[in-house]
Amino acid sequence: MLLIPAALLAMNPAPQSAYNPRGDLDAGRYLKALSDAEAELIRHPGNALAWAAKSQALASFLRFQEADKAAERALALDGNAADAHLARGLSRAGQAVQQRNLGSIRKASSALQDFRRATDLDPTLVAAWNSLALSYQQLPGLMGGSTREALRCADRLAQVSPARGALLRGMVLALDGRWAEAEPHLRQALAEAARDPGVVYGYLDALGLKSTRETLGREAWKVRLASEARRLWPNVRGSGRGLQAVTDALLDADQGEEAWTLAQESRRSVDAPSLLKLQLGKIAARAGIHREEGLAALESLRSEPLEGGTGGLATVHWRRGQILKDLGRPEAAKDAALEALQADPRHPGANRLLHELDRR
Repeated sequence: MLLIPAALLAMNPAPQSAYNPRGDLDAGRYLKALSDAEAELIRHPGNALAWAAKSQALASFLRFQEADKAAERALALDGNAADAHLARGLSRAGQAVQQRNLGSIRKASSALQDFRRATDLDPTLVAAWNSLALSYQQLPGLMGGSTREALRCADRLAQVSPARGALLRGMVLALDGRWAEAEPHLRQALAEAARDPGVVYGYLDALGLKSTRETLGREAWKVRLASEARRLWPNVRGSGRGLQAVTDALLDADQGEEAWTLAQESRRSVDAPSLLKLQLGKIAARAGIHREEGLAALESLRSEPLEGGTGGLATVHWRRGQILKDLGRPEAAKDAALEALQADPRHPGANRLLHELDRR
């Protein structure tokens, strides 16, 4: 990475401009956020916010080492930049999940501290409250995990954004296996922001949890998932994140053909074509339908930009391997699994697939 002399930075300080990447980052438009950040840094190399946005986008692509360096650069420029602390926290949390070893404990602890610092510096930073709350909810108690603390984060977020605060409270309660308590808050979020793809995604994700299924009963749960997906789809039509949420819910409800049709109809309108193609591959792999078309969609992603937050190329190759296995092409499937593991050696799905193929 090119180092900019301090004297030059002093001549070209971070500007007070209209540049604001939070909207794109919150909406999951990571390719756009990265492109805009890099363009901003060409104009203004000392813009800490642009370095932080670049870091967050890189983390979404699982490029955690590059993300960490960009976050550190942002913090070197402005140690009190909330977005920069959030960025470093996201990169280190991602590394912790990816490493899955003793070193990951230190990464997770460091990420938690950065998320706390980000919310202290800017209580309006929605992504920081979400990251902090979900970290509290999912970390073991010995590492600082606490449902109570996660719910406090939701309460603080509600002061800034009532809809997102209600959504976060509902998600935390659902993750805690308390669907009856979670549902009113999730419905409140939908009532206030029914056209927000992030809210729809969070609601359907909470409804799709295993613990929710156990509470509702499998058959009633599937009926509910499909019904809610159909009801909410018109509100988020055209959104890649909305498409993910709705088609995943239909898949869980064993409505693969309906999910496929909906995705195909979105080809000309969705704002993230790579997410659409990945969903086509997922539907083909999970539902066992339209395998050749799903495989073609995944193959195209090997040479096209892939939106962040998707699991990256490891997930693309894993889905390819699943389809190739089902098509009776075990050697090609094994090659795809190995490509997935080259991208992410600890990818659980790819490791399972390789084990299944080796047993044949």
